[in-house]
Amino acid sequence: MSDHITVTDSDGIRMVRMNRPDKKNALTAAMYSAMAAALEDANGNAAIRCVIIAGVPGAFSAGNDLQEFAQAATSGQGLGSPVIRFLHALARSDRPLIAAVRGLAVGVGTTMLLHCDYVVAAEDARFSTPFVSLGLVPEAASSLLAPRLMGHRRAFELLVMGRPLDAAAAQGCGLVNAVVPPGEVEAEAEKAARAIAALPPESVAASRRLMCGSPDDIVARIDEEARLFKERLHSAEAKTAFEAFLNRKR
Repeated sequence: MSDHITVTDSDGIRMVRMNRPDKKNALTAAMYSAMAAALEDANGNAAIRCVIIAGVPGAFSAGNDLQEFAQAATSGQGLGSPVIRFLHALARSDRPLIAAVRGLAVGVGTTMLLHCDYVVAAEDARFSTPFVSLGLVPEAASSLLAPRLMGHRRAFELLVMGRPLDAAAAQGCGLVNAVVPPGEVEAEAEKAARAIAALPPESVAASRRLMCGSPDDIVARIDEEARLFKERLHSAEAKTAFEAFLNRKR
């Protein structure tokens, strides 16, 4: 378990909070593992009707922790098993998923939202997926789910061209359901979660399965992306892009 992930249950709702504000919720392997465990456990817990994924003020998630990401790139590890476990847990979640997004949502901070059933964003939320600019490819089955959700052209603009979305644009393309002031995000997410939790759970689960289809297709795309992601990490393009990015950060 990670000290940077908190899990609380109340009235049938599980809150999974990324809580590493000093790093803008950049995700470590331990954080991925803790979130995966929370989602996996919810599947087998009849008391849990809905799961909310939240961050902290100003940062839903800045994406992968750069230090761990650099180590993965040099070790040949690729995305790593904790990341893949979390992505599989998203795809195989039996419980409706709600996201409460404030501030930055970068990389997986955006792509994990494609697995959610309801997303509430703050007016200050910003969504970006800079994979291709780093010589990489999209992950989290986003290459499958984003075109389904927003159409090929908008998905290409986000995932390949790397153009960021503000909250209004994210709502316009279907990534976000509701946009509210930052201080109201979690209350709005909890309101939606309570509404879902009050519905007949078996009917909710059956309806959700019909809408989402088999998770096997999504898991297969996650694994295909992960294979290409690992290959791209060792490409000349990626090495050049990472050197330029890290030098800029210094």
